[in-house]
Amino acid sequence: MRGVSTSAILVAAAPLAAALAALIAAFITGFDQSTHVPAEVGTRFYGFFLDHYPLFAFAIVYALVRVVAVAIAPGPSATLRRAVGALVGLGLVLALSLHPTFGGLVLRGGFMTGGMAFLNQVPMTAAYGLGAAVAASALGSAMGLGVVIAGQPARERSSRMRRFGRSLGSLFFRFLALWYALAVLGFARTIGLGPWPRRPLDTADTVLVAACLVVAFLPHVLISALRADRSATAAG
Repeated sequence: MRGVSTSAILVAAAPLAAALAALIAAFITGFDQSTHVPAEVGTRFYGFFLDHYPLFAFAIVYALVRVVAVAIAPGPSATLRRAVGALVGLGLVLALSLHPTFGGLVLRGGFMTGGMAFLNQVPMTAAYGLGAAVAASALGSAMGLGVVIAGQPARERSSRMRRFGRSLGSLFFRFLALWYALAVLGFARTIGLGPWPRRPLDTADTVLVAACLVVAFLPHVLISALRADRSATAAG
């Protein structure tokens, strides 16, 4: 990350730091399905998708904090634009991730797409990748719209076509990074994650989940930091 500004690094790394903080909080408090929560909350969260894809909970945290971090980051965006972007991004992430229950349209779309592909004799690996791509598209669209509205970049001193090409390339690589992230998180049970959230996280599971989160989201963090820094440098 040599040459990348501290501000760009902090804004890009904040979502991953928040996801890891949420993991540590769950470990310290012993949070699991036996933890008392209002009945309507338990009904919305506990079910098939939380059992099979528990680490998506941390992906939601990542997406929410990404929107907030961009909205409060230094830059030329007006206060109203930041507020609107944050509200739009947070609302869409929550709606697409939690309605009607945990997983929302993000995991349901991915699961249905991958499942139908597999039933149509697509190899399991390819079907899983296709499902992860659909899930990443939904989550990335919700998060990305909030980021685009809230975080107006400094205007680059280059031609319109060059700016468009850079934006398109950035969008493509961010999608690939998010696709990769959700694919990694979906393998948590396969690589040995225990019964959480049916039982509290133990030390081994906490370390495993932390490693998964870092491996999953680090590419997106790096791309976000580099893109933000290049935009600021080109504008200056």
